[in-house]
Amino acid sequence: MSVDITRQDPRYLALRKGNNLRFPSTDADAASRILICQSVEDLADSLQRVVRAGMRPTVRSGGHCYEDFVANNPNGAILDVGFLNQVGRNASGTYFIGPGARLGNVYIDLYKLYNATIPGGTCFTVGAGGHISGGGYGMLSRLHGLTSDWVTAVDILTVNAQGQVEQRTLDRTHDPDLFRACRGAGGGNFGVVTEFRFDKLPTPPEEVIEAYMHFPWADMTEDRFVSILTTLGHYFETRGQDPDTFGLFVVGFIGHRAPNSALSISARYCNLDGTCCSTSVLDEFLSRFEPFNASPVPPVPTALTQGMPHHPNAAAARSTTEMRRLLWLDATLDDSGGDGGGTRAKYKSTYMKKGFSVAEAKCFYKHLTREIPGANLRSSVVEFTSYGGAINQKRLVAETASAQRTSAMKLQFQTYWANPAEDAFHLQWIRDFYTELYSGPDADPHHLGTPYPNDHYDGCYINYADSDMLAYDYWPQLYYCNRGLYPFLQEVKRRYDPNNIFHHALSIRL
Repeated sequence: MSVDITRQDPRYLALRKGNNLRFPSTDADAASRILICQSVEDLADSLQRVVRAGMRPTVRSGGHCYEDFVANNPNGAILDVGFLNQVGRNASGTYFIGPGARLGNVYIDLYKLYNATIPGGTCFTVGAGGHISGGGYGMLSRLHGLTSDWVTAVDILTVNAQGQVEQRTLDRTHDPDLFRACRGAGGGNFGVVTEFRFDKLPTPPEEVIEAYMHFPWADMTEDRFVSILTTLGHYFETRGQDPDTFGLFVVGFIGHRAPNSALSISARYCNLDGTCCSTSVLDEFLSRFEPFNASPVPPVPTALTQGMPHHPNAAAARSTTEMRRLLWLDATLDDSGGDGGGTRAKYKSTYMKKGFSVAEAKCFYKHLTREIPGANLRSSVVEFTSYGGAINQKRLVAETASAQRTSAMKLQFQTYWANPAEDAFHLQWIRDFYTELYSGPDADPHHLGTPYPNDHYDGCYINYADSDMLAYDYWPQLYYCNRGLYPFLQEVKRRYDPNNIFHHALSIRL
C-alpha cells in the first residue's frame, strides 16, 4: 500500500515540490496529496484510485522537471516512484533499471556488479524515468548514443478508454509504436513507466582523461570571447564529426560576467577502446585554444555552487588549463551536484547543427555582460555540450522518438535565484537573450525567436522543457523536428491514453 501524504501531514510541504522551487506556483496550485509508491503493485493501485476519483495524476521520479508539469497539480495527486529504483540483471542476462533509480546509483551498481554502464547524464541525482524516456544524454553518448537507444523493452502502466489501468510490456513486437514513443518523446505523455530493460549495455572505459580550461571575465574582451566561442563550435562542426573523436566529450559553461565567473571548458576523453593510451585527439583539441594564452596549473577538483562550475582560483586574471587522469567511476560521479536544484530557476535549450557564428557569439557576449537593475545575475549561465557522434545514426530516427540526429552541439540556457521578488528580472533576462539570439541572421526568417530547424539549428530538447515555446503554434516542430514524428506521437496518444489522463503544458495533444 502506498504512503498517502496529504496537506495535514508534516511531510507535505517538503514533498509537494521538486528541484525547481518556482513550483508549485502558489499553495492553491499544489497537489492535494503525494502517494509514495513502493512497488509496481502499489503504483498500479494508486493510479487506479486517482483515476477513479477523477483526479489528475502527475509522476515524479527524481524531481528534476524544469517546468510546472508535476508540482502544479491543483486537487490532483503526485505519484512518487522514487522507491522503484531497482538496478540489476536477471537470469537471462537482461539488465533492468527502475524509473526511480538515480543516475549516480545506476552507474555505481552497473559498474560494481557487471562492469557495464549507460551513456547517461552526469548529474548524480537525476531520476532514470524522465532521463531515459526523454532521450537523456551524457559523457559516453558520442561513443554509444543515447540511453534510450539501448532500451529493448519497457514495462508501463496505461489507462484505457474505460478508465482501467493496464500493465503492458513493450518491445519491438508488442505495442511497437508505444515502445518507440517511450524512447525519446518524454515522460508524462502516455502512462507511467515501471521498468526499462536492456539486452546489452556498453562496457565502461577503464579510465578518462579530464582537461579543464578557464578563461576569466577579468581579462575578457568581446573579440577574445568571440574567438574562443567560434573556435569551440568550429571544432565540433568539423573535426568533431570524425569517428576517432567520439571519445571526446566537452561541457562548457559561460557564467554571467562577475568577479569570480568565467568561460570554462571541461573536456573528458578516452580512446575508442576505453583506454587513455593515446591522448592525441585531446591534445589536438586543446591546442586550438593555445592562442588564447591558457597555461597549465596543478589539477584541482571542480567545486559546484548552485549548479554552476566554479574554479577555486576564478578571480585570477589569467587563463588556466588543468589536466588529470580519472578512473571511470570517479569521472562519472565527479559532476554529481550540477543540476541547480533547491532554488528557483528557468531554462531554455537548442540543438545546433553547426558551430557558433560571429553574430551568435556577439549576442552571447551582449547578454552575458548585460545588467538588469534589481537582479543578481551571477547565477545565470549558458552550458554548451558536445553532441553528435553515435547519436547521429540515421536509422535511429525511425526506431526512436528522438528526432534530432544531425546535431553537433546542444545548448542549455539557465538562470537561478532564491528570492521570488526577482522572478520577473530573471525571466526577462533569459527571454530577451533567447529571443534576440534566434532573431539574427542564422535563424529561419519565418520563425524568428526560436531555433526552428534549418541548416544551423535543430529545435529544442524536450527534457529541457520550456513552456515559453507555447507562444508559437509550431512548438511541436521545435521538440519533434521530424515532420512525421509528431503526428505519429499523436496517434499513439489517442490509442493508449484516449482520455488524456497524462497531460501537461507541452504534452502530446490528442
